[in-house]
Amino acid sequence: MKEKMLRRFAEIFGDSQGAEVYFAPGRVNLIGEHTDYNGGHVFPCALTVGTYGAARKRADGRLRFYSMNFEQLGVMESSLEGLRPDPKADWTNYPKGVIWAFEERGMKLPCGMDLLLYGNIPNGSGLSSSASVEVLTGFILRDLFGFDVSNQDLALIGQYSENHFNGVNCGIMDQFAIAMGKKEHAIFLDTADLSYQYVPVKLEKARIVIACSNKRRGLGDSKYNERRRECESALACLQKVTDIASLGELTLERFEQYSSAIPDPVWLRRARHAVTENRRTLEAVEALERDDVKRFGELMNASHVSLRDDYEVTGRELDTLAEEAWKVEGVIGSRMTGAGFGGCSVSIVREDAVAVFIRQVGEAYLEKIGYAADFYVVDIGDGPVKL
Repeated sequence: MKEKMLRRFAEIFGDSQGAEVYFAPGRVNLIGEHTDYNGGHVFPCALTVGTYGAARKRADGRLRFYSMNFEQLGVMESSLEGLRPDPKADWTNYPKGVIWAFEERGMKLPCGMDLLLYGNIPNGSGLSSSASVEVLTGFILRDLFGFDVSNQDLALIGQYSENHFNGVNCGIMDQFAIAMGKKEHAIFLDTADLSYQYVPVKLEKARIVIACSNKRRGLGDSKYNERRRECESALACLQKVTDIASLGELTLERFEQYSSAIPDPVWLRRARHAVTENRRTLEAVEALERDDVKRFGELMNASHVSLRDDYEVTGRELDTLAEEAWKVEGVIGSRMTGAGFGGCSVSIVREDAVAVFIRQVGEAYLEKIGYAADFYVVDIGDGPVKL
């Protein structure tokens, strides 16, 4: 891949002298959805698919971007001066946002750069192609310009750029999972204080299968920000009757005790999901640590039901993927993953059932939805690297 990236870089930018090649993974969240901005726990892992970048410094202040995934857009140019989001800038708003966020922290680039990207994450799938680009850009900036930042800093900078430059009020999970990924481990992360531990994912003759709904969605114009506001409204009501900083602090019993303080039934359902999903995540990690993959799968299924009924972020496509998966013998657990409103499901499937799973769920999805889903059997990989 390194040679392929450098060859294309030379074709686009004239030569590849001085260019370096990097990789940052995508991520999938095994359980703990829409909990990261509610002070709860999440359990994501980095994948072996992700985003490749070839980059080099320039002698001037220009920024030149090219994506092998969007070749029709050609080379997109910008400048270090007056960085701001621009709808016409398309995908380049993500690397530009990270450069802007570095500058906000006092790390101003002394010169511009040429950047060529290639991603093998399905775009718009919910496997965090945008966060992968953000972490990759930060990793490149650190290496090219010698900035003193940790991988955890790269996650926080990526989140800050998405929140404040691109206007998506996301939590920390995606960037953290990508920046801190570890092969064959998921990250048990407490988003309230960023304490974390690596947990081995031993699936004993089972595989992780991603099903991409191929329903595209943009986070900024989805109901993602609306869900966050609904949770904040519920939290404000609860804070009048009990001393909490986030929904993630509540046990189920304590939530039931004070839930009458939430007058709006929609806010109540949103809060109930945040609380119960956090509890499911805690139990799921305990189950995995005692090699109880069956219980882990049951909790994945319950997570989807909560996301469907209480959080209302699944939609027909993701419901079909999960519900058809549950019918297949050999499926240990299946749920939507990511923000919802399209994107992907994640399933744990016995190795001997993977082919049947893909065929059976694929046929049912095509019949019900009218277009095909794509399936990926994935492995858990490391965080960003220089190739």
